[in-house]
Amino acid sequence: MTVETKKETLGFQTEVKQLLHLMIHSLYSNREIFLRELISNASDAADKLRYEALHNSALLESDPHLEIRVDFDKDAKTVTISDNGIGMNREDVIAHLGTIAKSGTADFLSTLSGDQKKDSQLIGQFGVGFYSSFIVADKVAVETRKADSEEGVRWVSDGSGEFTVEAIDKETRGTTVILHLKPEAEEYADGWRLRNIIRKYSDHISMPILMVKESMPTGDEEEAPAEDKAPEWETVNTAKALWTRSRSDISDEEYKEFYKHVSHDHTDPLKWSHNRVEGKLEYNSLLYIPGKAPFDLYNRDMQKGLKLYVQRVYIMDQADEFLPMYLRFIKGVVDSNDLSLNVSREILQKDPAVDSMKTALTKRVLDMLEKMAKKEPESYAGFWKEFGQVLKEGPAEDHANSERVAKLLRFTSTESQGTDQDQTLEGYVSRMQEGQDKIYYISAENPKAAANSPHLEVFRKKGLEVLLLSDRVDEWLMSHLFEFDGKSFVDTARGDLDLGAMDSEDEKKAQETAAKDNEDLVKRVQDVLAGDVESVRVTHRLTDSPACLVVGQNDMGLQMRRIMEAAGQSMPEAKPIFEINPEHPLIARLDREADEDRFADLTRVVFDQASLAAGGQLDDPATYVQRLNKLLLEMAG
Repeated sequence: MTVETKKETLGFQTEVKQLLHLMIHSLYSNREIFLRELISNASDAADKLRYEALHNSALLESDPHLEIRVDFDKDAKTVTISDNGIGMNREDVIAHLGTIAKSGTADFLSTLSGDQKKDSQLIGQFGVGFYSSFIVADKVAVETRKADSEEGVRWVSDGSGEFTVEAIDKETRGTTVILHLKPEAEEYADGWRLRNIIRKYSDHISMPILMVKESMPTGDEEEAPAEDKAPEWETVNTAKALWTRSRSDISDEEYKEFYKHVSHDHTDPLKWSHNRVEGKLEYNSLLYIPGKAPFDLYNRDMQKGLKLYVQRVYIMDQADEFLPMYLRFIKGVVDSNDLSLNVSREILQKDPAVDSMKTALTKRVLDMLEKMAKKEPESYAGFWKEFGQVLKEGPAEDHANSERVAKLLRFTSTESQGTDQDQTLEGYVSRMQEGQDKIYYISAENPKAAANSPHLEVFRKKGLEVLLLSDRVDEWLMSHLFEFDGKSFVDTARGDLDLGAMDSEDEKKAQETAAKDNEDLVKRVQDVLAGDVESVRVTHRLTDSPACLVVGQNDMGLQMRRIMEAAGQSMPEAKPIFEINPEHPLIARLDREADEDRFADLTRVVFDQASLAAGGQLDDPATYVQRLNKLLLEMAG
């Protein structure tokens, strides 16, 4: 087959130029990762071909045995990594090697800390593994042919900002990467060095990684092999899917390296669970809890899900049907004997076997988290800082496991020493006072604002613990978490506060008397604020503050309303309830004010202050300042 040579010189995407400069000039602390990344890419290419061949066996041509080959040439100072996987055509080469995919170099660059060793571990997590070639090479050539194409492509670059692409004759499908080593990286043109790196990072790859067999030198020149003897290739890695092996045969280091392979996260996992299930369903699962949250954790379109295999045959990279959305940070592999080989995303969603596996795998993850929370509280605290807000999505998404997830949640409360979320619901219930049958909470922009809210004054007076919620997801969580251990949740800033048995009969009578004695004041205030409030009433919440705003029992909270509005949602108008404390000197002064204009100004100032204390924003801050200055001048006069 002869192709017409057409050589074209193109420029890299701007972000790639930045990345190449970083690779070439900065990341020298762990050079050997280049081989791990290129082998992982080759493994992915072979997996993709294996899957495509399920529907089109012609793609395998006359070469059905998938493998990866690693070779070197000491004289030419090159290292070559070849695979017979899916390969690339001209468009693929330009798209994949000239630009960065959705994961984004910009995110990669913004994450760098300046510590070379730590920064080098980010390679791969952001889809930039191929470019690690330039850590050891001053020139990289890629020769490739796609399985359904007759034309091969050669891509060459020295990392300076441009690359060339030309058509070539290539008999076999797949991709060959040829690295021309820098003088300071010539150590990698060595068989034993390459073998050690492969066994260290890629032993778990489930297809053979081959290298030319090297004989130990004997010193007998007569035994030197003939020059025309064909090289003998041998498998360097175990080449057996790690998840199919017995747990007792796998070391912790092997588990950790496999995690790095499947997740492209190059920090160690926090925990893992390896299980084989037999019975009505037969499958292997290997699930990992990462140590660090990925950069796109809160992007609902993030790459998520487990690697799916059916009878050791790769099916898809992100099978997200096997775990609920709130566990999207879990990485790993599931290999089933019970799913049809012609599975598609639609079939997966309707397959009852998938539902059963999802239930079991979710239970497995929750088991891991429960054991960690109980036996390793420090490790769990670290997990919570990374993934706590995502886990808070659980009660709304997984009603069957709502109680289990609730036990895993952590909150700041008025019992906390600082702002860390370190209190459990079980701990709260154990500290409840005699006669208390509710769990109290308050939502605010931040823990400090929650802790200083005037709505907590009566709770401090009575020694009642209150959960301080400030995460964006908290108010949504509480709209789905109705009770825990038989105790209902109560928002301290919502509705008419009823402390039930926590109020004595004398206190209840005093509240009724205060409401009756201040009916005229309440009406005057109501008349001034008629267009801004739902109603005005005497408070049972306050002991030190003059007034506060309360959300209606069935209205959306202020924090959730702001989130919805920021997302572009139009929200129905909802007016707050204004509660006043007649025991406060300012409200007593207000009650004595005979001048209706001054009464109105003072009422407006108190109302605006209550709105600010609740974390709200004033519609007309300039008018508030004018009223306040006017009153201050009158007081000074």
